[in-house]
Formats: sequence, structure tokens, C-alpha cells
Amino acid sequence: MDTYISPLSSRYASDEMKYIFSAQYRFASWRKLWVSLAKAEKELGLNISNEQIEELSTHVNDIDFAVAEKYEHRFRHEVMAHIYAYGDVCPLARPIIHLGATSSYVMDNGDLLQIRDALLIIERWIVSLITELSQFALKHKDQPILAYTHFQAAQPTTLGKRATLWLNDLVFDLSEVRHLIDDLPFFGCKGTTGTQASFLELFSNEEEKVKELEKLIAQDLKFTHIVPVSGQTYSRKWDSRALSVLSGIAQSSSKFANDIRLMAHLKEADEPFESEQIGSSAMPYKKNPIRSERLTSLARFVMVDNLNPAWTAANQWLERTLDDSANKRLSIAEAFLATDAVLDLYLNIISGLVIYPKMMERHLNEELPFMATENILMYLVKDKGLDRQNIHSILRDLSLKAGAQVKLDGQENQLLKYIEEDQRLNLTHEEIVRLLNIKNFIGRAPQQVIDFISEVINPLLADYSDIKLMKSEVTL
Repeated sequence: MDTYISPLSSRYASDEMKYIFSAQYRFASWRKLWVSLAKAEKELGLNISNEQIEELSTHVNDIDFAVAEKYEHRFRHEVMAHIYAYGDVCPLARPIIHLGATSSYVMDNGDLLQIRDALLIIERWIVSLITELSQFALKHKDQPILAYTHFQAAQPTTLGKRATLWLNDLVFDLSEVRHLIDDLPFFGCKGTTGTQASFLELFSNEEEKVKELEKLIAQDLKFTHIVPVSGQTYSRKWDSRALSVLSGIAQSSSKFANDIRLMAHLKEADEPFESEQIGSSAMPYKKNPIRSERLTSLARFVMVDNLNPAWTAANQWLERTLDDSANKRLSIAEAFLATDAVLDLYLNIISGLVIYPKMMERHLNEELPFMATENILMYLVKDKGLDRQNIHSILRDLSLKAGAQVKLDGQENQLLKYIEEDQRLNLTHEEIVRLLNIKNFIGRAPQQVIDFISEVINPLLADYSDIKLMKSEVTL
């Protein structure tokens, strides 16, 4: 191949999302908008025949891109090129195509259709992920694992509880996606500067018909809201809001992927690894977390891309300027394609994640003696009546000694041995074992998982019981 092809199309995004941002989808949407416009204008009394509308409807999808390209080269105007190409296959309807409209009628309404349909795919990805993750969380709700703050050992938790943190972020993202889909407006028929002057002229100054025109087209295209006022285009803040939602999804996904990368380093989990997959060209033993790394990389792209529509919205001049166009074609499409790829990777990783409970146990055992000192202190004071300050001093000295041996000499943690041998503490081996029971350290983690799934996740998924779940298309 001798031409550049975006990796988002050739390598990362799903076929379903690629179609939404294809030329076929874009220009077929324009034709649907022209059909809806003609139908509404006819209903409101303009001289448009059923035969003309039938002809337009018949040729919505059979787009000759070569012909449209020749027209664009000739006219240097994309919308006019497609009006002429449409007219070639609809000679009867040619005189009424785009009647009263400006280019933004098809471009802006078409963009909103595209954003809405792309968001519906994103919504299905997130619901699919929540479904998979909730099963993962319940399965591992009782699996103890060392928790970290600052990536320093902290108190234990369970793997299932950790998964609820990933889930909770996705619940937030799903809510944002749903709100945006519900709020997203139809741009309508606003004319060259948003005054609807051309349509007022068409309908002989009957303002109610101009207002009804927008309502009829919006209903036909299944929008419940219409932009109330505008210049020539809808406010580019809608694009900014859409990419802000995608950025939030990228943030959640990247957090998950980074956690998996850390767990892989700790040898507590592995991504799916295919039978003939090679981790490194130089090091045969390597099993690099390349899916999580790819996810992180693409998520970073989405988060940075979020700046594009923000700058565009801030720099629209008066009723409109055209410096939004080229940037918008890139930033909106690529943000959705990249987010689609991110969620595909997320589902691929979590559905095939391999965990290693013995390594989790090993890390717990390395740190649990230090964590147990507080429980031992409370037990000796409460049950054996010893002096709290004295016991604290003894445990501190023993902990520092054991910690120094671990760090300086690379020895295993000997703290429990020192505690058991110290006559001042008078603790039996059985008492120490009982005090070190992991259930004493994980708190309500298992029950928190159960409560979260039953109280938050299950009711949420019930609202999506009819949705078609996504399947990962990841290929390495």
C-alpha cells in the first residue's frame, strides 16, 4: 500500500464504529435528511409530489462516490457536489432537493446523527463491560489480595472489591453517556445565519409552518429536542461535551489498564496470552501486558483530543466561521474510533484475565506480620491486661529489626518469629495464627461487593436487559 491509512481504521476500531464514520454512512445520512425535508415541506403545503419523495427514498444508499468527487472537484463545494450526484439518480426530484436549506442543514444534522449513533455503540460497550466485570467481582469477592496506597503495601482487600472500583467508574461513565444521548438535540432548519429567513419565504411568512417543519423532521429522525437558537451551525459546545464524555471513559479505562499492568508486574495476574504469542523478540520468557499498554496509549490520545472541540467552540466567530470544519472531521471521528478500540481492549482483557491466588497469598504473607501488630497490640492490652505503651515499644523495636533484615539483607520477614520468641509478650503460636486470620483484615470487602452488585449494578443492568452485548474484536 502506498497511501497512509489511519491505524484506527486498519488496526484498532470495530467494524461497527468504523461504519458510523464511513463515507457511506455520512452521505446516506445527508440523503435521509433531504428526504425528511421534502416530506415535511410537502406536508406543510409546498408543491412536492409523492413520486419525487419516492424517488429520493429509493436512492438513499446507492451513492456513486466517483461522480460526487468529480462534482466536488468542479464546484469546490462538498454539499453541492452531493446535491448534483443525488440529482443525477433522482431527475424527477432534482428541482426540490435541499429546498430552502443551507449546507449546515445536512452537515450539522448529519454530524448529530453520527454522534448519537456512535454513542449508542459506546453505551453497548460499557453495558457489556459492566456485565462482565460484575461477574468477575462476584467470583472473586472473597479472594484476599494486598491493597496498596502510593503503591506501598497497605491493608488487605479482596480482588472482587478492587473490581468494584473499576465498575463504579464505568457506572459513572454510563450515566454520562445516557444523559448525553437523551439531551442531544436535532439542529433543525435554521438557514444561513440562524434566522430561518429562507424558510419563512418558502412558507409565505407563516411562522407556525416554519416551526412545524423542524418538529416534523426531528420526529422523523427520532430526536426529542431541537436546538432553540443558533447561528448558521449548532453550538460547538455539543462536540466539546461529547468528547468530554469520551475522555471520562478513557480515564476510567486507563485506570483499569494501569492496575492490570501493576498486577502483572507483581505476578498476580496476566492478560490473555495466545499459544503462539511472542512477548519479546529478544527475551523468550517475556509476557508483556501489551493489551493494557495499547489501551493506555489509545486512552491518552482520547484525553488529549478532548482539547480540540474545546478550542473550536471557544473560537467560533459571530454567527459562524469555517475553522471548525477540518479539525472537527478529525477530532470527533478519531475520538469515537479510539474510544471504541479502548473499550474493545478493556472487554478483551477482563474476559480473559488470568489470576494467581498463590502469588496474592505470598504478598500478603510478606506484609501481614507488620499489619498484624496493631491487632496483636489490642489483644495483649484487652485480653491479657498488659501495658499498652510498653507493648507498643516492644513491637516497634521488633518491627524495625525485621524490616531492616528484609531491606538490607533480603531475608524473609521474621517478625512473627521474633514476636513468638519474645517472653515479654507471652504469645503462643496458636494465638498468633488466630490473630493473623486474613478475615480479620479485609473488613466488609466481600459484603461490599455483594451489596454493590445487588443495589447498584443489577438494577442498572435490568434497564438494559434487551441490549445486544458487544463481543471483543481485538486482534494483535
